Amino acid sequence: MNLKATLREPMLHFVVIGIAFFAIHSRLAPSEANVASVVVRQSAIDDLARQYQSAWGKPPTETELANLVETYVRDEILYREGLALGLDRDDQVIKRRVRQKLEIMSEEAVATSTPTDADLSAYLARHPEQFFRPGVVSFEQIFFDGSVSVEEVNNSIAAARLAVSKGVDTSTLGKASMLPRRKADVELDLVAREFGEAFADQLATVPIGEWIGPVASGFGAHLVLVTARTPGGLPQLADVRPLVQREWEHERRTRSRDEAYDRLRKKYEVVIERNDAGVTP
Repeated sequence: MNLKATLREPMLHFVVIGIAFFAIHSRLAPSEANVASVVVRQSAIDDLARQYQSAWGKPPTETELANLVETYVRDEILYREGLALGLDRDDQVIKRRVRQKLEIMSEEAVATSTPTDADLSAYLARHPEQFFRPGVVSFEQIFFDGSVSVEEVNNSIAAARLAVSKGVDTSTLGKASMLPRRKADVELDLVAREFGEAFADQLATVPIGEWIGPVASGFGAHLVLVTARTPGGLPQLADVRPLVQREWEHERRTRSRDEAYDRLRKKYEVVIERNDAGVTP
């Protein structure tokens, strides 16, 4: 049989086509030795079920759970393939997320111990400005127009003081305004916010139980009666323990995170390349 006749044999064509298909399949389909594993453990499945129940208020059905698991597998495969292609490189969002997770791990490493009263008392003493409580005051006020002359204001206040001493209803005195006539147990910083710093400062020092005036505010002049006052100061630990513990915990986590970074920083030689001419526009 000559070569031309051999090449025309149907059997030869079949064999060649089969070899070609085998070669293509071998190239495109990974071998079993190259197939990576995605293991979905029971703990992960339980987490998926808990997340579903938290979001929807009911446990997932078998079909819903199977879909959740398949989504989990899909995410894992696409994530791995993305890493293999280097899609995580130079991505600021991914870098930030990884950094945050590492910082959380550093913080959680010290989150097991409970602070003692001595720990919290020491923190309270180091940071009094965070817990200082302003004075509290109760008062009444009668408002007078500040746009008139000082003499007219003084005369009006003198007349109002005399009327008050005779038992006249204070609501009938002074000029009508949107300002509250009375305030009970209000912190002085809130008084300052509403009436002005000068007004609040005077309420912190004037005698209790006496009508005093004129007391200046951002609106005008007032005749004022302070009925009660509690001075501000640093509270006792028992009064602010939850707040102090929260701030103490925050400081401890921040310190742990910074210390962990300092240790990692020492492992690296950092080279910063800059143009001596500065930043180019």
